[in-house]
Amino acid sequence: MDLDNKKTGSVGIVEAQRAHFDTPLELRSGAVVPAFDLVYETYGTLNAAKSNAILVCHALSGHHHVAGLYAGQPKSLGWWDNIVGPGRPLDTDRFFIVGVNNLGGCHGSSGPCSLNPISGQLWGADFPMVTVPDWVKAQARLADHFGIDSWAVVIGGSLGGMQALQWSIDLPQRVRHALVIAAAPKLTAQNIAFNDVARQAILTDPDFHGGHFYQHHTAPRRGLRLARMLGHITYLSDDQMGEKFGRVMRNDSGDYNFGYEVEFEIESYLRAQGDKFAGFFDANTYLLMTKALDYFDPAQAYDDDLAAALKPAQAGFLVVSFTTDWRFAPSRSREIVNALLKNDQNVSYAEVTSNYGHDSFLLAIPHYHAILSAYLERIRL
Repeated sequence: MDLDNKKTGSVGIVEAQRAHFDTPLELRSGAVVPAFDLVYETYGTLNAAKSNAILVCHALSGHHHVAGLYAGQPKSLGWWDNIVGPGRPLDTDRFFIVGVNNLGGCHGSSGPCSLNPISGQLWGADFPMVTVPDWVKAQARLADHFGIDSWAVVIGGSLGGMQALQWSIDLPQRVRHALVIAAAPKLTAQNIAFNDVARQAILTDPDFHGGHFYQHHTAPRRGLRLARMLGHITYLSDDQMGEKFGRVMRNDSGDYNFGYEVEFEIESYLRAQGDKFAGFFDANTYLLMTKALDYFDPAQAYDDDLAAALKPAQAGFLVVSFTTDWRFAPSRSREIVNALLKNDQNVSYAEVTSNYGHDSFLLAIPHYHAILSAYLERIRL
């Protein structure tokens, strides 16, 4: 398909909505959330048969605002806006798209910075540990809220792709297609190590106060800033860093007078990213999300047999990886593909050439978008 010859556009002005659930939710840890809210956005129209719904699962620092703009906020473009809209891969002329902020998030859904309905105080560090299967259970409540028996598609990149995979295992009858992008069947030891260093930056910040920093009218911004800087390095490729920043210095006089201030452009970029992130994200949520990543391992309950774990899945799969993604390398995606093939399950695989590392899944790469469009256009509603 020639995307240039197809009319594409933004979904325009959007509004966040909130669903409240009074029925307690029991988590994998054994803890119970007595009641909870999920904040979400929708794009497109749910058809009469309620068969055209797509759930978009967000990654580590993502949220419900997938596409469009908020009224009066010209810089509020959704994090995956390039993929959602009329004529775009997630075509709102065909599909009803739902983006949700996960349980434990900090963008309106119940989480550490929301009120505990029992105590009437902010949850803080007392908010229970959440896992990917817990998110699937909570998202299923949202599907029930819409009267959606099964999603046409569950899609996500990175941690979002892991959720799509978990949906296919836990509730196989409720997802017809799973699009698993830039993901992995579990984290490597190296990835867990990156997450732990990021958590330690937060936990050792003097303003953390055991996770109850809200009561001290402060926040561990220094720790969160460092955590984001470290994480951001892993999202980029060496090629991209070299192409974008190289070894360019702000002052090339060679007098070495700057010391430990910002000298290289890459330093300036990372510090700006860290400062921006620390200004709006919640540190307790960051801790929860990274632990959910660490714990994700559907094969663990099957003696590390991924094929056995995926055996219940009834969905068709599209698995996509990117050549320079070293955080979740293509070999990790191929593990998922090989496990599905071992079961004779329906799977397509694409490895996209890209210089942009792990963040490639967020970008409007023509070949990548064409692959998604071609797959989604074949789905019967």
